[in-house]
Amino acid sequence: MNVLIAGGAGYIGSHCVRQVAAAGHRPVVIDNLVFGHREAVAPDVPFYEANLGDEAAVGKILVDEKIDIVMHFAAYIFVGESVQEPMKYYFNNVVSTLQLLRTMHSKGVKKFVFSSTAATYGIPEKMPITEDSPTNPINPYGRTKLDVEHALHAFARAYGLSAAVFRYFNASGASEDGAIGEDHSPETHLIPLAIGAATGQRPPLKLFGGDYPTPDGTCLRDYIHVDDLSRAHIAAFDKLAEPGKVFTWNLGTGTPVSVLEIIRAVEKVTGKKVPYTIAPRREGDPPALYADSTKAQRELGWKIKYHDIESLVASAWNWHSKHPNGYGK
Repeated sequence: MNVLIAGGAGYIGSHCVRQVAAAGHRPVVIDNLVFGHREAVAPDVPFYEANLGDEAAVGKILVDEKIDIVMHFAAYIFVGESVQEPMKYYFNNVVSTLQLLRTMHSKGVKKFVFSSTAATYGIPEKMPITEDSPTNPINPYGRTKLDVEHALHAFARAYGLSAAVFRYFNASGASEDGAIGEDHSPETHLIPLAIGAATGQRPPLKLFGGDYPTPDGTCLRDYIHVDDLSRAHIAAFDKLAEPGKVFTWNLGTGTPVSVLEIIRAVEKVTGKKVPYTIAPRREGDPPALYADSTKAQRELGWKIKYHDIESLVASAWNWHSKHPNGYGK
């Protein structure tokens, strides 16, 4: 199948491009390179630098490349910024997505894979989080993702769209060969920040809260390898054969890992100490967030390869040690 990957030059999108090709499909990338890296996409993959809101350009790509499925990763993801600049997030994450869906509808493309987030759940009442847990986002980022999910259900009923919605937990790690990996600016994810602190490329790590009701006092989170994440998306392709259906799956390992456990894993893998300080808790940070992903495993036949945090961290270190300046920008 011909698969258009929006945001395919970004962190998760670029890994999905490689997994789509490995599964025997033909990836095509559209990315405006605001946060993506052209170097993250192989030269032989068709690449279009364009905005999703440019309906004429997107429509031409859909027709010229004979696109069967659209995968959408082109969102702004910084929670704090979404609170400060909600208009920016609503226009990019919601309005541009609706424009993409309108273009797909006009060209008869009816299969859609959407990158959502565990932020749609807000602060859950119980763990692990299942797909039927209440959704109550506490920031505009999570709200914009949930708004798109609601739109997908309406479009499925009205237009016969079929969609797969994946609610991610903490995407982490890098490709096995170390060719592509995580290079955000600004960087907000724990593992690259800890590696940067260990190598002296970043300041000492800040741990927000050391007195949570957890085994070591630091927050527990669910870290899922980016390639495991990507493989789940491709496993959903067959489900999209049925028009008018929207499927929702959590993607996580179901194994909570603390901030201090991440630090210890980084130290073991790199052989370097991670300097850190403990800062006050951040408002809205729950003690634990982790997934129940048995639904995805059961319905998609999806298998998690990276079960232990050390192998996940090792893949990240393989990328960062080979590319200390990321993609060189």
